[in-house]
Amino acid sequence: MYKFISILYLVIFSLYVWFSRQPDYFDGEFAPATIVMVEDSATQKEVAKASFTVGKMAYQVNADYLFRSYKSGDRVEVIYELSNPKKAAVYAFWGYWLTMGELVASIIMWLVLFQVAVGITNNPTPEALLEQLEYVPEKKTKYDMS
Repeated sequence: MYKFISILYLVIFSLYVWFSRQPDYFDGEFAPATIVMVEDSATQKEVAKASFTVGKMAYQVNADYLFRSYKSGDRVEVIYELSNPKKAAVYAFWGYWLTMGELVASIIMWLVLFQVAVGITNNPTPEALLEQLEYVPEKKTKYDMS
């Protein structure tokens, strides 16, 4: 049961990740970008931004992800949609494909649903237990169509 639930979780989470990325992986365009350090107006701290150009327009997108740090001048790749390049993202496994929020939320959901399933199957009613004990499989012939 544990293997089946774990495999089902991995398949569903993988499909969710594959088809829910924004900007869309299948329709997105890739462009080289350079990391620049920009002072955040709210916190007065320097944050990493990926600077890239599309045509003659220059754009900057957030490159500051949890567990990943960049230095000024680092080269990265961004993915963007032609219709809205302002909503680009740094194309990397951690930050584009996997984010901390999605990973934590999906693991919590898996644990909760697993505990619900275990709770339901571990405490059968006396009637259900009696029915299971009295069950006798009926004999069927090999080519019985019913």
